[in-house]
Amino acid sequence: MNATTSSAPSPRTLVIASRESRLAMWQAEHVQAALRTAYPSCDVRIVGMTTRGDEILDRTLSKVGGKGLFVKELETALAEGRADLAVHSLKDVPMELPDGFALAAIMAREDPRDALVSNVCESLAALPPGSVVGTSSLRREAMLRARHAHLDVKPLRGNLDTRLAKLDRGDYAAIILAAAGLKRLGLGARIRALLEPEDSLPAAGQGALGIEIRADRADLAAWLAPLHDARTAAAVEAERMVSRRLGGSCSVPLAAYACWRDDVLHLRGSVATPDASRVLRAQGEARLADGVALEAAGIGFALELGREVAQALVAQGADAIVRELAGAVGTAGTAGGRPDA
Repeated sequence: MNATTSSAPSPRTLVIASRESRLAMWQAEHVQAALRTAYPSCDVRIVGMTTRGDEILDRTLSKVGGKGLFVKELETALAEGRADLAVHSLKDVPMELPDGFALAAIMAREDPRDALVSNVCESLAALPPGSVVGTSSLRREAMLRARHAHLDVKPLRGNLDTRLAKLDRGDYAAIILAAAGLKRLGLGARIRALLEPEDSLPAAGQGALGIEIRADRADLAAWLAPLHDARTAAAVEAERMVSRRLGGSCSVPLAAYACWRDDVLHLRGSVATPDASRVLRAQGEARLADGVALEAAGIGFALELGREVAQALVAQGADAIVRELAGAVGTAGTAGGRPDA
């Protein structure tokens, strides 16, 4: 959390809009606690909502409208003044927000890696040929097929608890989930192995929380400043630029992950076909100018890094893959269910 405090008058009441899944409510409560710490006299409330995406469980996201289905109702609450802010897992936020909305704060990142959860094995390589592995993500599916062709990758729908229940009743030998969600809910003990980015490059924004507000709420943006983490923001904005430039959606196995090493931001990106017959990779880095603090530098250098890595993928043929998959939405893969994990 950024130590800077706002000079604006302290808020009296703040209302957080949240989906009602257990993980979404944890995220909202996490922000609620941070705001109460920053503004002890403020009444911070959470309003739970069911989104269209939560109601559709029998079709893939790419068939019914993509990630935006999980935020539209929350944005409506912001637009109508029924809520002041909405908390999202940033990897589930569309790369282009609707007019009139803005990401006011990005909080310090949890573990961005994918996690193997299994009751029968310690690693994917140890699974016998034909073992069924579940995932809700085309990105994870492509990574699995590229490195573990001996496995049978199947769709896995439902929220985090539902997915774990399906594993426990034997529907899958293993499932792949976001480590951040498991850790946030106190389920870190279910993780059998963490998949390093070299093996399963994370989704843009994975592990980070974003706080969305109406773009005209300058007062609210100032109040949220203490929750903003500049290093996380630079990293995930670079990642999101890769996805934005390539038109990333639920129908495209696209990954982007940036990490800091001292004052150098390293970014890797990947685009693949769901069957992993083609996997494109690119990387780049950007250094902060000597003696310039990140807060003063802004995120322009990170956005430029994202553009450069995206362009390197385009040079390898990424646009052709994206166009092909966009023309065959819902027929080329198994992404689906909910974006919780």
